[in-house]
Amino acid sequence: MMSWMKCCVFPLVLLCMWQLQEGAHACRCFPVHPQMAFCQSDVVIRAKVVAKKAGGGIFNVKYDIKPITTIKGPKKLFYTLYTASNTAACGVTLTLGVEYFIKGQMRSDGSLHVSSCNYPVPWKRSHKILAERYLMGCDCKITRCDSVPCEISGPTECLWTDQLMAVKVEQDKQCACIKKSDGSCAWYQEAASPKK
Repeated sequence: MMSWMKCCVFPLVLLCMWQLQEGAHACRCFPVHPQMAFCQSDVVIRAKVVAKKAGGGIFNVKYDIKPITTIKGPKKLFYTLYTASNTAACGVTLTLGVEYFIKGQMRSDGSLHVSSCNYPVPWKRSHKILAERYLMGCDCKITRCDSVPCEISGPTECLWTDQLMAVKVEQDKQCACIKKSDGSCAWYQEAASPKK
C-alpha cells in the first residue's frame, strides 16, 4: 500500500502544482497605444461576427466574420478569425451578430489572428474618425511616459502621458498622433481638426 502511494501520489502532487502554476499565468500585453496597435496590424476592419466554431492548436476558437468596411489589409468577403479560448491566453470572446472594430495579424495561410492585445471592441461611429486619423500617423512614434521627466528623441514622436496623474485628456481613447505638413508629429483630439 505504501509503495503505491509513493509511486502515484508524488506525480499527482507535481501535476496539481504544475496546473496551479499554469492557471496563475495571465495574459500580459506590452502597453501600447491603440494607434500603434492599429499601425502594426496587418488587417483593420469593421466586421460582423456570423459564426463561432471550435478550432485547433493554441488558437482553438474560430469565428467567421463578415467585413463591413476594410480600413487596412486585403478586401475579402469573409475572414476566419482565430483566437485563444480563454482570457489567460489573451483570447477574446466575441458575440454573434455584433459588429466589431478588429485589428489583427495575417498568417501566410490567409487566416486572421486576434488577441486581447489588439483591442478588439464593439464598433462605434468614433472608430471611423480615429481610424482615419491613425492612418495619418503611422509614420509617427508614440513614446510612453510613466514618470516625469519624459523626453522625446525627435519631432516625429508624441509623448503618451495617460499613465501620469491628473491628465485631462485620455490620449488612448480620444487622441491620435498625426504627422503634420512640416513632417513633425503632434496629438490631435478626436473632435479637433488636424492643423497644417
